[in-house]
Amino acid sequence: MFKRHHFLSRRNLSRDLDPDEIFLDDSNLPSFDKQQFEGQIEKPISKKILFFSGLFFGLIGLIFIGQVFNLQVAQGTVYADRSVNNTLRHTPIYAERGIIYDRHKKMLAWNNPNRLYADQEGLAHVLGYVGYPSEEELSTNQLLDPKQLIGRDGVEAFYNQVLGGEKGLKIEETNAIGGIISDHIIRQPKSGQELILAIDAKVQEKFYQTVRSVATQYDFRGGSGVIMNINTGEIIAMVSYPEYNPNILSQGKDKEKISNYFNNKNFPLLNRTISGLYTPGSVFKPFVAVGALEQNVIDTKKQIVSTGQLVVPNPYDPSKPTIFKDWKAHGPVDMRWAIAVSSDVYFYQIGGGFGSQKGIGIMNIEKYAKLFGLSLKTGINLPGEETGVIPNPEWKAKNFDGEPWRVGNTYHTAIGQYGVLVTPLQILRGITAIANGGRMITPTILKSPDGLFTPGQILPLDPEHLRVVREGMRLSVREGTAKGLNTPAVEVGAKTGTAELGETRERVNSWVTGFFPYAKPHYAFVVVMEKGSRHNTIGATFVMRQMFDWLAVYEPEYLKEIY
Repeated sequence: MFKRHHFLSRRNLSRDLDPDEIFLDDSNLPSFDKQQFEGQIEKPISKKILFFSGLFFGLIGLIFIGQVFNLQVAQGTVYADRSVNNTLRHTPIYAERGIIYDRHKKMLAWNNPNRLYADQEGLAHVLGYVGYPSEEELSTNQLLDPKQLIGRDGVEAFYNQVLGGEKGLKIEETNAIGGIISDHIIRQPKSGQELILAIDAKVQEKFYQTVRSVATQYDFRGGSGVIMNINTGEIIAMVSYPEYNPNILSQGKDKEKISNYFNNKNFPLLNRTISGLYTPGSVFKPFVAVGALEQNVIDTKKQIVSTGQLVVPNPYDPSKPTIFKDWKAHGPVDMRWAIAVSSDVYFYQIGGGFGSQKGIGIMNIEKYAKLFGLSLKTGINLPGEETGVIPNPEWKAKNFDGEPWRVGNTYHTAIGQYGVLVTPLQILRGITAIANGGRMITPTILKSPDGLFTPGQILPLDPEHLRVVREGMRLSVREGTAKGLNTPAVEVGAKTGTAELGETRERVNSWVTGFFPYAKPHYAFVVVMEKGSRHNTIGATFVMRQMFDWLAVYEPEYLKEIY
């Protein structure tokens, strides 16, 4: 056996060897598939690579274990709560808005379930309306809720937080498709507080109807009026024509009417009593009269002759004097009579001076106008109140390309023309101070809880001077421009005004303001009829006379003297 093996070995060794069998590699074996690594000499993986690979996969494992620990242990409670919240929904419960009443507890605004308003004319600008916040409001006020109504005008806006109440909150459990399984109230909503206004709804409605009737029949673009208690500041009536329907704006469905409100050239959204700026005309004169007496430029009994015009000589060309017209020739008038007949020439002279008659000058005109609150906010608790303008040299230079102030500007300012702009409520507040002996009170749309006097600001004025002006206003009703208010129902003190508008002066604002009862004043009033024909003999005085006649029959307690 051994020998055979030996033989075979020798035979194999005696065979000729091919060099390729000795130097075997992939280059001489072209049949190897190099793409499959055939013919490649394999090397063992180094210990270094194995070490780093193990370290890498070990770190990944540790990170994974750490994250599992963080989710399950460290933040387990947080994610558990979040999971619960995925099935619990926090839902606000909106509070009902507070009810609004008039002074006699007549309901003017309530919920059913939407916000509703009394179907009565004249209340829109006092009550306002509600609506949802706009995107702009939401972006600038994070406290607003896009699904909660807010006040848009009137007391709804001014007292929005009071009327709006406080939202409640409930938790709703929902299933996978959003259905409510159960709910639980965790905070009850608090309804808004009720408001009792000083407004008398009956007087308000009649006042509005009267203003509307005169405006439509006698070609006025609009009109407004206010009646105020001169002792408490309570607003008994405040109307602005035209107006809007608060139910239509709150519901937001009638797009055509809503568009008309916003685009109407007669501005039904404007509360003319506090936001309308008007040239006052002669209702400005009582304040100039007080200033003249305070500055001692004239005695109450001194007479100035009105020939129908004031002729101011021209020093550069005597043939071309400057003429300032009166509305008629009044003859000699003292202060009381000048107020009664509304003599322009008299007020030209005590305002700007003429010849030997001194005037108080433009700075004092401005001083006393502002002392009575003209061109200043009254502080009424309603939104949108405007200020106004009492012109002076600085104002003219700014608005007329540096032009200097001239005496003619003073004359025209003294009669409430030129650049004078005021709101009806400002005039009323000033007349109230004349009527009550010099107390500037703040008007309020809310009923006074006790009906007592409001102290107000005591003006540094001689009470005798105020008495003279009141007497002039009473004389105006008896014999002057306000004779239309000479009614047996009540004694009234009043001042009328006709403010000319534009260059043609074909349109005017018709004014009347005053107080009653005269002997012991309790109320003051103002009416403005806007942009009527200058040839019209019917205007603000006619509106107020109709109101006095109506009050005498249906609400006589307003005309009684209260001691």
